[in-house]
Amino acid sequence: MATFKHISSKNADYGAAEQYLTFEHDEFTMKPTLDETGRLILREDYRIATLNCGKEDFTVACMRANLRYGKNQKREDVKSHHYIISFDPRDAADNGLTVDRAQALGEEFCAEHFPGHQAIVCTHPDGHNHSGNIHVHIVINSLRIEEVPLLPYMDRPADTRAGCKHRCTDAAMEYFKAEVMEMCYRENLYQIDLLHGSKNRITEREYWAQKKGQAKLDKENATLAAEGQPAKQTKFETDKAKLRQTIRNAMSEATTFDEFSALLLRQGVIVKESRGRLSYLTPDRTKPITARKLGDDFNRAAVLALLEQNAHRAAEKTAPIPQYHTAETNRTERGKTQKIAPTGSIQRMVDRAAKRAEGKGIGYDRWAAVHNLKQMAATVAAMEQYGFTPDELDAALVSANADLHSSTAKLKPIETAIREKKDLQKQVLAYAKTRDVRDGLKKQKTDKARKAYREKHESDFIIADAAVRYFRQKGITKLPTYKSLQAEIEQLTAEKNALYNEYRANKERVRELQTMKSNLSQMHHGEPSRQKKHEQER
Repeated sequence: MATFKHISSKNADYGAAEQYLTFEHDEFTMKPTLDETGRLILREDYRIATLNCGKEDFTVACMRANLRYGKNQKREDVKSHHYIISFDPRDAADNGLTVDRAQALGEEFCAEHFPGHQAIVCTHPDGHNHSGNIHVHIVINSLRIEEVPLLPYMDRPADTRAGCKHRCTDAAMEYFKAEVMEMCYRENLYQIDLLHGSKNRITEREYWAQKKGQAKLDKENATLAAEGQPAKQTKFETDKAKLRQTIRNAMSEATTFDEFSALLLRQGVIVKESRGRLSYLTPDRTKPITARKLGDDFNRAAVLALLEQNAHRAAEKTAPIPQYHTAETNRTERGKTQKIAPTGSIQRMVDRAAKRAEGKGIGYDRWAAVHNLKQMAATVAAMEQYGFTPDELDAALVSANADLHSSTAKLKPIETAIREKKDLQKQVLAYAKTRDVRDGLKKQKTDKARKAYREKHESDFIIADAAVRYFRQKGITKLPTYKSLQAEIEQLTAEKNALYNEYRANKERVRELQTMKSNLSQMHHGEPSRQKKHEQER
């Protein structure tokens, strides 16, 4: 399974990248490995080539180009982009992947997707963790030295011009990943879906924290074993890994979001939601960890879907078994009560013809075909489960939209009130902090002394005057205390959270019903036949 990774660098020393690619480095410190005489140790096996550098060295070529266009001269500028394509370790034995073949694929990928950039392409036969995976490093100068055609991942005219810089956007990464998938399909190599994230997202920092922690733990265990003592722990877990397990335990037990939050709170973890995205705050941190950094299993949609599944299972276990005649006579009524929102497992089908027109390749199209078939089956199953006809689905969507608008209308006044209270609290606090300075002005006896005093404490008086203007605009004659405002904000926040659960459920219901309607429409317009035709063409 090939993977694709991007690293941007602000290091002005382009030679450092080439040094890392050609000489041995310590996998933990990333510092060069030296021999007994203090010299660098050359890597045993690698392939390396440069593109668009002419007869010059990669470092010299990049520096000349930067000076010519006056770019990459500031400390904060991104000087280079480092892309890594790592192939599955099984590809060498099963599919005949060699270092030379991987190097050729890397050079082809670089020339096709990074035209006009000075680049260095280097292939290593093994990963730093000795997993046996052949991987290709592509390092490009962020500056483009030639005019290039508009590629599918580019969205600005400047992306094609000489003298402008490469931008690694989300759209670009999605495109590159799709191209890697297509390349692996074309070359008959192992591949996974790179376009829909991962259940557990391990960042570079967490990966190395785990490696270093495991190495330290292994060393401690070796010392204990030498002393004849048993090891207390054999596997090192990062804080994020522990947090993932804590969240999974709460998700497996809870049936509602409130219950999920309460279970996590018992473990000292606070769940926060902002703009429909979840984050988790642990006791040892001041800044929460976003679900995006933990993995797709911990985002809002995945959590709500699992909680709803838990609720359905709990309801099935506790529901009494109906008598035969009751089930027969009340079948229609029971069908009506089952018309609730879907479980959240349905996703929109992909318009394959439109994606092919955008330039998506065979690898992406094969994934989209399987994806659409799964969503067709899920949509049909949901329609049957909830007893919807197309007309009833439209009516349910209209009703769900009305509920969503109603819950939104309830939320807005409370959100406005919270915002105003927080603004007032901020002004009250700022005004209170200038009290000593204001009192000091009263002690000045002459106009000259007062003028000098104000000039000395000008910033404090600017803050105090701004607060006074705010109070006048709001018609406030008696200032409330900071604590009383905090109590009001907490009360309003509790009301908002209660309403937000209703809003969130209504919004999710609308989204799911819209997805079902969109999929039905695409199915009725002949998506299955188009898929079958395309499969025959291939």
